[in-house]
Amino acid sequence: MSSRDVVLGRVRRALADVPGGERPERVPVRRDYRRVHGSRTAEETVELLAENLADYRAVVHRSDAEELAMLIGTLLAARGVRTVAVPPGLEPWWMAAADATRVPDRAAATARELDAVDSVVTGCAVAVAETGTLVLDAGPDQGRRRITLVPDHHLCVVRVPDQVVGSVPEALVRLDPRRPLTWISGPSATSDIELDRVEGVHGPRTLEVILLTGGGAGFTPSR
Repeated sequence: MSSRDVVLGRVRRALADVPGGERPERVPVRRDYRRVHGSRTAEETVELLAENLADYRAVVHRSDAEELAMLIGTLLAARGVRTVAVPPGLEPWWMAAADATRVPDRAAATARELDAVDSVVTGCAVAVAETGTLVLDAGPDQGRRRITLVPDHHLCVVRVPDQVVGSVPEALVRLDPRRPLTWISGPSATSDIELDRVEGVHGPRTLEVILLTGGGAGFTPSR
């Protein structure tokens, strides 16, 4: 008996009690699992997010709205960034202090062109505190998925506490499954069979996250 026969035999035995006419789309899925785990204040949830982001080797910064543009400019300058990809709906004032050349998110941009871009600055759709995960949904301030996968450095701004939830189930309620969702837990990393960690294989080698307070949509700094 081949390995294939063994596997198929196990599948048949597992399905022995399933009615022949049953279809997956007709079977209700139980969703009575917990959506909220424990009791945390909004501030505690943000702190948990920061802790887990750092555990995943993301670099975490804090800023209020008045200082955000200067912080972004400083972080890009510190890395010697000359070109930065910018989504079409990014708040213009976020980049006000950055000297790098803006590279617009174009459908015609090739992977080779994006690979030559030093950095990308985006917002996010939601951030999950318990898993240290950022979720992008290709919204106006996030752009196409590929601009956050090809450049070597990703700087992501998370509005806190509005965009932070505790658990994955809480995040799913906020997301549209029809949109292209990118779930990011730390910088790109993979390990081979000997568990040697390699970063930057299928995404940015460096992820920096700015936790922004007081910068709601439509906000414009006074200076």
